[in-house]
Amino acid sequence: IHLRKLSSLRHHLKTHSAEKRHVCHLCPKAFRTATLLHNHVNTHTGNKPHKCSECDTAFVTRGELSRHRRYKHTLEKPFKCTICEYSSVEASKMRRHVRSHTGERPYPCPLCSYASKDAYKLKRHMLTHTGEKRYECYVCQARFTQSGTMKIHMLQKHGENVPKHQCPHCSTFLSRKSDLGVHLRKLHSYMEEAVKCRDCEAAFHERYAFLQHRKTHRNEKRCRCAQCSCTCNQ
Repeated sequence: IHLRKLSSLRHHLKTHSAEKRHVCHLCPKAFRTATLLHNHVNTHTGNKPHKCSECDTAFVTRGELSRHRRYKHTLEKPFKCTICEYSSVEASKMRRHVRSHTGERPYPCPLCSYASKDAYKLKRHMLTHTGEKRYECYVCQARFTQSGTMKIHMLQKHGENVPKHQCPHCSTFLSRKSDLGVHLRKLHSYMEEAVKCRDCEAAFHERYAFLQHRKTHRNEKRCRCAQCSCTCNQ
């Protein structure tokens, strides 16, 4: 029993470690544990070993399957706030909610005084420093650092021409529901035969993920130092 507890403790301590010894053989990413690496490799191969017993969907990780069951089947919200009536399907959403009570902002920007309640908002904020404009207006092709700014632009500048249907998987907006269906089939549907990258060993079963990956190679080729091995996005 003591050895089992010691093993569990060692496994838990890895979650606090910054060391990432488990490297993916298909892309440059690395992970703290073998389980995290295994789950990541499944996203490349398209392998989804965790199957839902109540419908035809399957998932890469057990956690994704649990979330799916709560959202679609059991409607259970096991994470309950001790301060108010709020309850959540996911622990991460509950942690974010509690920060609205405590005021905690654990994700500080290294370049200015901004701090965020969650990692996603910090990542979005960092675009204001890098100048990267990844969001493009569907109507006039103007580009913006944040999706919210793009939406305000579309409402103010284009009025009735604003597309009504947003893709649930990326930032694309489409005018008609039928166009959204075509977009989902072409870019986000699962492909039996993986598309392979011609510049590395990465392979993808979703065309959108493949196209996003190709952008990383374009950046590499455009911003590689001629005198050393350094590469930059800008």
